[in-house]
This record gives sequence, structure tokens and C-alpha cells, in this order.
Amino acid sequence: MVDPKRVLLAKPRGYCAGVDRAVETVEKALELYGAPVYVRKEIVHNRHVVDTLRERGAVFVEENEEVPPGSVVVFSAHGVAPEVHEQAEARDLKAIDATCPLVTKVHQEARRFARDDYDILLIGHEGHEEVVGTSGEAPAHIQLVDGPDSVGDVEIRDPEKVVWLSQTTLSVDETMETVDRLKKRLPMLQDPPSDDICYATQNRQQVVKQIAPDCDVVIVVGSENSSNSKRLVEVALQHGAKSGHLVDYASEIDQEWLDGASTVGVSSGASVPDSLVQEVLDRLAERGFGEVEEVEPVTEKITFQLPRELVKDMKDAQSA
Repeated sequence: MVDPKRVLLAKPRGYCAGVDRAVETVEKALELYGAPVYVRKEIVHNRHVVDTLRERGAVFVEENEEVPPGSVVVFSAHGVAPEVHEQAEARDLKAIDATCPLVTKVHQEARRFARDDYDILLIGHEGHEEVVGTSGEAPAHIQLVDGPDSVGDVEIRDPEKVVWLSQTTLSVDETMETVDRLKKRLPMLQDPPSDDICYATQNRQQVVKQIAPDCDVVIVVGSENSSNSKRLVEVALQHGAKSGHLVDYASEIDQEWLDGASTVGVSSGASVPDSLVQEVLDRLAERGFGEVEEVEPVTEKITFQLPRELVKDMKDAQSA
């Protein structure tokens, strides 16, 4: 008897509230101000989203210096250091800050602990835009801890005045392993006032953990520079999936991945539109994986308001 081919479709998946807000910010800015609207860095780490917004008139730049004076610039969902706001003001740019509110919360924590003269251990990936932005809030107080193996490099002034914070898109398990190692070295290490790893990252990892043991292969839709997407592949492999792959598009699925498989898990990173997931499901259906079972252990209902600068201009335009 041949095993039936099926797909275990993870939910929640795809857009989180912060990404939804950031993408809508650029869309509304284009409607309100007209093209071009400049965006510093990728608004979110997804190739398809960036290409789509570029086609509509968004111009993606690396730094404020590339934006013509007086133009509109949107800061990405990953957050920026205070000096980036200062640079925008110096160039007379109309800055719209699309930083995810959960990243803003980490920035506020960093400023608070720096004011109290704490050493801040920021758990995260070196060079990631979110880490660069958070570090910029208190560079004299923050040192990066890039995973469990970096714990031995930590140097602090006062073991009673040290706290850890984290990038919002990390692996929950790896972060806690890092924290455990830190606490063995620093028993007085304080936890952040509230969980820094965002709800969406945790929820997506949790459902992948749930389906992974039953999967011959897990396919995660997301871009290579998306931290939370890459973590989903790692989580799947750590929790029982026989193989795991990251793809931007359905066309990247290799038939060899599916040979001999009876169950395929599908999820997507927090910056991935659901249309790309549907294309993956269509591709799998063409290869006999037509039975789709959605697994949803938790329902997400969080939404965020658009940036206040944009909301004010939208209201002004309506009343004009």
C-alpha cells in the first residue's frame, strides 16, 4: 500500500503585524506623496516584496546620503540608530519611521538600562540591521553575543549590573541556550522586562516544531537574508524533519527533495505574502501532494497602527 501524499501547512505563517504595517506604510506613502518614495535598506527582508514595491515607485537605498534633500524616506521595519534620524533631519528629509513596534520596545529597553549604567548583552547576529539599530541606541553599553559560542568573549564591569536583550527574530531555543550559558558565568544577569523575541517569531517556530517530526521534508518560503525564515528551517531540522529547505519561489523546489516523501511541511517567514505560499502548494499539488492539512495551534490577532507621521499627513490630505 502506497502512503498517501499530504502537506502539513503551518499556521500562523507569513506576514506578522510589524511587516504588514511596514509594507502598508510604503504603499500608503506612494499613494499620498507620489513616486519616488525612498526606502532606507529593504523595508522587510523579502525579495518579492521589495521587487513589487520597486515596480510601484519605491527606491531602495543603503544610506540617507543617497536620498535627494527634501524627499520622503521610509525607515525599514528593522529599526535604525538615533544617528540615522539625525542624518535625515540634516538633509531636510521627510522621515517616516516604519520600525516594528516590538523592535522599538527593545530600543527603549536599551536606552533605559544604559541610563542606569548597566552593561547590556545583546543576543543577536552580527551585521543584522536590527542589531545595528539597537546597538546604536547605547553603543558604549552594548556588546553583541552572537550565539552560545560567543559567551566566553563577554566582558563586563559589574556582575550585579548586567542585563540581556535580544534581536526579535532569533531561534527561541538557541537564545535560551545562550542565556543559560551566560547565567552560569553571570548568576546576577537580569532578564529583559518582557520577552524580546517577537510573538510572531515564537508562534511560527512553535507550529514548525509541532509538525516537524511527521515531515519527510519541510519547505519554508522566505529569503536568504531573512533571519526568522532561516531559523524556521533550523527549527524544523532540530525537531525531527528529515530535511528542510528555504525557497523564495515555488520554482526553486527541487523534485529530488520530494522523491520518496509522503509528508511535506510548509511554512513561511514573517515577511512573506501568502500568495507565494499558495504557489508552493500549487506546485506540490502538481506532484501529487494535493491533500493539505492546516495546523494552527495559536491564532494571531495583533495589529499595529501606521506611523503617526504618515497618519497625520493622510488626515490632512483628506480634510484639504
